[in-house]
Amino acid sequence: MTNISVKLPGLNLKNPVMPASGTFGFGDVPAAKKFDLNELGALVIKTTTPKARLGNPQPQIAVVDKGVLNSVGLTNPGVDNVIGNKLPAIKKQYPQLPLIASVGGESKEGYIEVAQKLSQSKMVDALEINVSCPNVAQGGMTFGVHPELVAELTAAIKQVVNLPIFVKLTPNVTDITAIAQAAEAGGADGLSLINTITGMRINIETRKTLLGNNYGGYSGPAVKPIALYQINQVRKNTQLPIIGMGGISSAEDVVEFMLAGANAVEVGSAHFKDPLACPHIAHQLPQLLEKLGVKDINELVGQVEFN
Repeated sequence: MTNISVKLPGLNLKNPVMPASGTFGFGDVPAAKKFDLNELGALVIKTTTPKARLGNPQPQIAVVDKGVLNSVGLTNPGVDNVIGNKLPAIKKQYPQLPLIASVGGESKEGYIEVAQKLSQSKMVDALEINVSCPNVAQGGMTFGVHPELVAELTAAIKQVVNLPIFVKLTPNVTDITAIAQAAEAGGADGLSLINTITGMRINIETRKTLLGNNYGGYSGPAVKPIALYQINQVRKNTQLPIIGMGGISSAEDVVEFMLAGANAVEVGSAHFKDPLACPHIAHQLPQLLEKLGVKDINELVGQVEFN
């Protein structure tokens, strides 16, 4: 019998596949209602901030060549509403499903508030810290591009929570390993990478950008080689568990990400083509591993062989 279960800090996953933050909302979007979410390794909920956010101007999403541009802008009802309404609804329907909450904020204090409230709710199993949020106190530059800020923020959150935290790294940096090591120095229990790559598209007839916010995060198959490279670089420089993402749409992609160094994966843009991408991928894994002669999926982690 081929083992596809994975253990991460605070999480026992029946398989390594979960939807990326934002993909399934709070388990309440149409895609999340098309199958039994217990088929997932875990559910990662939408990024939660201290107060409700309406998000960026429309259009927020543009499906483009080989991927998707999005500038949703962290639309969410705020942490108190998430704890009071969204999480209880998920727990009622899926009491055994591992839950990862995504934490955002415009200041260190905002992150700490959200993380602490989510931890105290006792309704989630781990936190994913989305350090791609703009730091208002420092002119809007994202937290995740400064190693010292990442270390400081990680340490501050660790002091107020009783949950494992996975720091979600942005690829929009000179050296992602420096950010990964900063998160580890701050006490992170794991890492998630890569977040989206900043991009834009232009309509040549109107000369206007396709997104209401002009720029957005690019995801999808075209970013996969970048994600694999950055995950492999991080794997070489840290022992922390890695949740990998960036263009995953098949069981073969999962194996490739794990060989590069990921311990589990998140799937995002693939849902635009297949709302059942996660269960489809999870169901394909045992057969693929058998074909590859792999008895335990965890044996793949970091086992890429260089020429």
